[in-house]
Amino acid sequence: AVIEVPHELLFVYDQPDDDCIKIVHELEGRYPNIRLIHNQTGIGVANAIKAGVGASKGEYVLIFAVDELGPVLALDDMLHLMDQGCDLVSCTRYAHGGRRLGGSKIGHTLSWLANKLFFYIFKSALTDCTTGIKMFRKTLFDKINFESGPVGWTFVFEMSIKAQLQGFKLGEVPIISIDRLYGGESTFKLVPWFIGYLKWFIWGVKIFKLPRKQESPPTVVRLPNHMV
Repeated sequence: AVIEVPHELLFVYDQPDDDCIKIVHELEGRYPNIRLIHNQTGIGVANAIKAGVGASKGEYVLIFAVDELGPVLALDDMLHLMDQGCDLVSCTRYAHGGRRLGGSKIGHTLSWLANKLFFYIFKSALTDCTTGIKMFRKTLFDKINFESGPVGWTFVFEMSIKAQLQGFKLGEVPIISIDRLYGGESTFKLVPWFIGYLKWFIWGVKIFKLPRKQESPPTVVRLPNHMV
């Protein structure tokens, strides 16, 4: 896939001995739009995202794990929805032809179940609140009061919930997500991750039951050509 719009690539790392640093330095000579960002606010996904967004220069921000291939394939469709007025576009693995392959079976099952309950029973506007593949306006990020700790990707779960509560316009693009395509050790830890996600699941369930002062308009879905 070729990205044909002006963009920059920010690689955020926590530790000065991170394996990615050497590789990114090798790429910098060929790709001047690449930048390394040292997250110095604390370890974990939440702090890494905050560091990356804070250092970014664009109007739109796309976040995803460095070992993900799917976001590149979905990028054109996500950009289209953003240009049509969406404030946040989230990929979905659980609707409209989206799928999740590989990774932890327990993690997959818990993620699938939580998202189905959230969508069908508690009327979430998004079918996959927990995916880390999201594009949003930088101005949206500044308007959300984030409270997630550094464990796992609970930060994006919180973002999905609070974006709905604040009435932002949302979009979804189905994606085939492949976990651990090139190997490597996963950072998935069942107990701490489960506790972190459960906290936001319970909070979301409670808050979604209450009357909302603001509510997002119907989610706009864009299907990639190969899924139409």
